Amino acid sequence: MADYSASLVVGDALPEHVRGPITRADLALFAGASHDHVLLHIDSDYAKAAGMDDVFGHGMLSMAYLAQMLTGWAPQDRLKTWSVRFTAITPLYATVHCRGEVAEIFEQDGERLARISIGAWTDKDIQTLGGEAVVTLA
Repeated sequence: MADYSASLVVGDALPEHVRGPITRADLALFAGASHDHVLLHIDSDYAKAAGMDDVFGHGMLSMAYLAQMLTGWAPQDRLKTWSVRFTAITPLYATVHCRGEVAEIFEQDGERLARISIGAWTDKDIQTLGGEAVVTLA
């Protein structure tokens, strides 16, 4: 875990977290673990009949990767809030790149906090998630 305390400034980047490529096995395992068995994620015939090229990654899978990035940088108990919105699908065999950048450092209720702009991109540089997190600084 990195030291993210006193020397942190706006514009600092969090260490990139890279996962993948996402395989059919990853999707099946995530579906089982999350109880998200939406056929678009696990059944190629169903996905193609719905107009997709093939199955694609669960949005929550990429969100889990973002959580790994955040909690790899700061302890989980320092994560005050975080939110994301889904902006594109994550295709089968894509590699997911999770990134964060310090957008603001501020004080609230006596705590020193950082607002982190976060997102996930595929290896083709398509953003699939965008959002922010607020983290308590030591």
